[in-house]
Amino acid sequence: MAAYYPPAGFHFSVTFELPTVTDKDFRFQEVSGLTASIETQPVKEGGENRFAHQLPVRSNFEKLVLKRGMVTGSAILFWIRAAVEDFNFAPTNAIITLLNEQHVPLAAWYVVNAFPVRWSVSNFNAEQSSIVIETLELQYNYFRIIPVPGADPEAAERLAKASPLQAAF
Repeated sequence: MAAYYPPAGFHFSVTFELPTVTDKDFRFQEVSGLTASIETQPVKEGGENRFAHQLPVRSNFEKLVLKRGMVTGSAILFWIRAAVEDFNFAPTNAIITLLNEQHVPLAAWYVVNAFPVRWSVSNFNAEQSSIVIETLELQYNYFRIIPVPGADPEAAERLAKASPLQAAF
């Protein structure tokens, strides 16, 4: 049996389903917020004082945070400006793909109905020669794990058979 090595997290791509995106819109240095959790509600049973039952209520998803060197003339920036300046929100979907050393997808996440909730630019400092970093924070409804053909045949088969709720994780 071949040895398995977990993939490195430094080679990835982020694509948005926006009408006029270019290659420079997909370049990010950091992605965080692909986190799902289950909210629970405590239910106390009469006569049982040792614990409260915890019942699942709903799934919660953290905000997606994307960081990159500042890009001027970006379609993503125009999308964010429309939300911030005009309060015109156009939720879009995004795909985050983890790639191997041959640029072949290993894993992918489909983020549904993302919209900007925060945009910031790093500090300017005349005493440092640093790249300006912009941070995009997006709220979204949920994400789904996309089965990647050939990445892990057994895992792809299990995901294909899973219910939509199971596939969300």
